[in-house]
Amino acid sequence: MRSVTLLGSTGSIGTSALDVIRQWPELFRVHSLVAGKNTHSLALQIQEFRPQFAAVAEESDLECLRSDLRETGLERSQWPDLSWGPEARIAAATSNSTDIVLSAIVGIAGLEATYEAVKRGKLIALANKETLVAGGQLVMQAARDRGTEILPVDSEHNGAHQCLRAGARSDAIKLILTASGGPFRNTPVERLSSVTPAEALNHPTWKMGQRITIDSATLMNKGFEVIEACWLFDFAPRDVEVVVHPQSQVHAMVEYSDGSVIAQVCATDMRMPIQYAFTWPERGAAPVPRLDWKDSRHWDFFPPDFSKFPLLRLAYEAQETGGSSGCTLNAADEVAVEAFLKEHIPFPAIAEVVADTLSRFPQRTPGTVGEILEIDRESRALARECVRQRAAVQA
Repeated sequence: MRSVTLLGSTGSIGTSALDVIRQWPELFRVHSLVAGKNTHSLALQIQEFRPQFAAVAEESDLECLRSDLRETGLERSQWPDLSWGPEARIAAATSNSTDIVLSAIVGIAGLEATYEAVKRGKLIALANKETLVAGGQLVMQAARDRGTEILPVDSEHNGAHQCLRAGARSDAIKLILTASGGPFRNTPVERLSSVTPAEALNHPTWKMGQRITIDSATLMNKGFEVIEACWLFDFAPRDVEVVVHPQSQVHAMVEYSDGSVIAQVCATDMRMPIQYAFTWPERGAAPVPRLDWKDSRHWDFFPPDFSKFPLLRLAYEAQETGGSSGCTLNAADEVAVEAFLKEHIPFPAIAEVVADTLSRFPQRTPGTVGEILEIDRESRALARECVRQRAAVQA
């Protein structure tokens, strides 16, 4: 039986992972649950899965969790050890009793605990994008040094991982990642300046958190996935191609030197890649309904419009530049998305803020997690200044 720590247990990835564990009680048990501020959901998870350890983001959240646990009726003797903050996340991720660490905390807060788990040789089921977008060089070097297996649980990289098993890595010449195109796939570019946060949050395929949904609308999320793919699978940016695929059933493709293209196809349900990572290198029974190939279907593929979605181009450029560019790209995007959601800037200004921040931030080469976090803080401060300047011009 494998013991699992879930970093980000109350989010969409975390709850999907618990669905997988619920389906396979003979294979998996929960060791630790780590959440942010959703203490009500965390308390219910503790009641059901009985972890040994649970943690929240802030000390103030801890009393809320205790109160919520009392409301569940769970006897105090059955409570797990409770803690809070970054050190608690690291303790959960590095426990000797944990085999698998699901890294699904949203944002840069997930980096340090994931990095420490990598150094301890845990099997990493990776959903946190910042781990590789901001810390790819550091994390992948640690994984190589320790022999740590990092299995991506987002659908595209998980699909790529499966496609790359079809041949030698040296024979794989191109990786193709698919994108739904987001809610503005067919929206005229001149209309984008007037779109609302509510429109941008209406993703055609996935139900996700606010930031990742906006990143999908700008194709920034796909840009982050390009960066992640380069680190995970050792591809140069020029050898990672993005194609728009509105049906979202082909998740990734790999082209080999003989001209063969291997595609990974499955239902659009996050339990598929999560189960793949948890059961690796074996495969379990399908956790969701299978595709019915007797049903009539067609698939469309076409290139993205880089002029309409400039953040995708900026992601390619950031990976080519290297150094601190990925960290700055991510930090500036998070600040800009927050400003858009608060209606401080229009939708196209998200890309403008990110571009301004990248052009103004001095390039550095971080060598530690602490240096990455400092670059993140400085990049956010600069991005907020860019937001204020744009908001002042529009006022």
